[in-house]
Amino acid sequence: MASGLSSHNAKRISEKASALIESTKRETRYKDELLTTVVNTSNALVAQELLNVLRTIPVEELNREKKGIKTKTLRDNGYQTIADVHAASLYNLSAINGISHDSAATIKRIAGAFVEQTSKNVKIKLSLDDKNLASNNLVLSVYAFLHCTDIVEEFHKILFDYEETVKENLEDLSLRCKKLSWFFASKSKKLAAEEAYNCLTNMLNGDLGNRCRAALYSLEKLQRTDIDVAWDDFAKNSVKYFNVIEAINPGVLGTNDAVYGLPEDLAREIQDECFFPDGLKCELRAYQEWGVKYILHQEKVLLGDEMGLGKTIQAIAAMVSLKNTGATHFVVICPASVLTNWYREIRKHSLLSATIIHGYHKVSAFHSWLKTGGVAVTTYETTSVFRFEDDFKFSMLVVDEAHYIKNPNTRRTKNTIELSKQTDRVLFMTGTPLENNVEEMIWLISNLRPAIANRIKSIAFMATAPQFREEIAPVYYRRKREDVLSELPDLIEKKEWCTIQGEEENLYENAVLSKNFSEARRISWNVSDLKSSCKAQRMLEIIEQAESEGRKVIVFSFFLDTIFKIHAFLGSRCLNPIYGAITPQRRQEILDEFEKAPAGSVLVSQIQSGGTGLNIQCASVVIICEPQFKPSTENQAISRAYRMGQTRNVQVFRLLCENTVDERVTDILEQKQAEFNAFADKSVAGEQHLEEIKLSETKFGELINEEIERIKKKNNSSESIDSQD
Repeated sequence: MASGLSSHNAKRISEKASALIESTKRETRYKDELLTTVVNTSNALVAQELLNVLRTIPVEELNREKKGIKTKTLRDNGYQTIADVHAASLYNLSAINGISHDSAATIKRIAGAFVEQTSKNVKIKLSLDDKNLASNNLVLSVYAFLHCTDIVEEFHKILFDYEETVKENLEDLSLRCKKLSWFFASKSKKLAAEEAYNCLTNMLNGDLGNRCRAALYSLEKLQRTDIDVAWDDFAKNSVKYFNVIEAINPGVLGTNDAVYGLPEDLAREIQDECFFPDGLKCELRAYQEWGVKYILHQEKVLLGDEMGLGKTIQAIAAMVSLKNTGATHFVVICPASVLTNWYREIRKHSLLSATIIHGYHKVSAFHSWLKTGGVAVTTYETTSVFRFEDDFKFSMLVVDEAHYIKNPNTRRTKNTIELSKQTDRVLFMTGTPLENNVEEMIWLISNLRPAIANRIKSIAFMATAPQFREEIAPVYYRRKREDVLSELPDLIEKKEWCTIQGEEENLYENAVLSKNFSEARRISWNVSDLKSSCKAQRMLEIIEQAESEGRKVIVFSFFLDTIFKIHAFLGSRCLNPIYGAITPQRRQEILDEFEKAPAGSVLVSQIQSGGTGLNIQCASVVIICEPQFKPSTENQAISRAYRMGQTRNVQVFRLLCENTVDERVTDILEQKQAEFNAFADKSVAGEQHLEEIKLSETKFGELINEEIERIKKKNNSSESIDSQD
């Protein structure tokens, strides 16, 4: 029966099956090989960054210690910078007329010292605006690492399902590959060889072959990924990319300090703290997860991370972890200007339920939260509503902008402190550097850890000393951007959702009902006194925060009346506004004054006038008062500060009011942008189409009509409730 099986066919099918299993085994190691690739490509980018820095150091620096090095001779022979010298061999340098072998060795030694010192401070940055061969290779390697898991897992499954079977069949079939052994083999062994051949043939032509071919095709497709696809993925998931790089090649992104500034003993405890992220809908950076563990382990703390490092996300992540271990009720106290922002961030980044306790229905909302649990988001002024049974304990209190309770005699401070007695976990948060006001720091710490507050009173005069920082480390934790996030994108954009009430709401609804388009767009800015404006209050908080960080601010609005009001509201900290009637000469004078002005100074401008043609690198915070009908208008305005010569990360805050045309205009333009990103060709035509993304007056009129219907329904509902009362 087995005589029909030729030695040639047996060898062919054996080699094919063996090769398939070996290639499958090899591909199971692909992800491990990518670890080395990520290390190599990230090191290559560091080397490139190092070279870029060295190219800025003139060759004359070699003679800083007056070693008598002939730097003019080096320059005359083409060695202009330290980079040139570093790249040259000892032989090449000593071959220069006038440079001895000893001098060449000294030159190389001094250049090497420059390289070593410079390399300590060189960290990589990935930016969509700075693509090059080295950064392309790194992004591609990380992209492959992030997307190869399922493919590699399939190779593992194939081996699990087939390796032993293939091995057994190859053993049975090996007899037919040896002519002499086959001649003397028994009938049963020949039959087994025939069956093995048929089995291997069927597997290779069937499920095994199909699965291997599909997995190999997926892997080859991944390895051929277009660089634009990888960069687009990076733009959407940069945190994942940075986390991979940081985990695989520690130190190339920023700090080499794995404990982020904490004392060694405390750091060991923090490291062992458990964090349960199930239900968190975003990925944390390593320093953020460390912050969450600090919050969980220390229980009562003051988190003082610099603005932009994600204090809100860390607070949400801590609540998520506690929820996963049985906690049920959380409270967030914040300024009214960020109430809606907190609610949205909780819903966006976690599965936690959130209840706003504020306004007309605050009492019923409070009792609803008591029954259902989740996160109660409230304001300092509304804390008086929170009244518990003596034995009730909620799981955690988060106090945002904790410097709001620096005065112990105010009602909001007393209410907040009283509320903190109902929980064993309290998180105070502020981005303001409290080292600048030690008394305020001690007061806040005294409400968290009285013993620590008492100890540091006697050494308050040395607030910047290591001893003081070590004393407060168990309760006060502050990290700066340059310490933990050196690769932070140069442009950070954030929506600031504000909640209108009272006069703001009445003016808005009247404007909508009368179809006054201009007045409807000026929501919150058209009140009689900006002290009653939720947008103005949030703007002021952002400006104060910017001042504490040594930043200057540009405020843009479409409306002339708005910028005049803001100018009057901000007083002496605000320079003369820029608008259409200002001559170019006067504009430049204002810009020169702004250049010399101190941190916290504000330049307010009409977006049409100041949004083009100006270079304002001295500012690093941009506030946009209302959404513009063309995204390109906003982008041009942002580019006044976000341009060559800017030395700080630019932060953009868009002030928006929830449940108004602000929200609807923003949603429509974002949808248009998403459609463009999904379908527009990356071509000149595509760029032209991008310029055309805008909201027409007709479409805005439709939004106003929708708002009219919403407001009428709301008012009818309110009248119905009033009549029942």
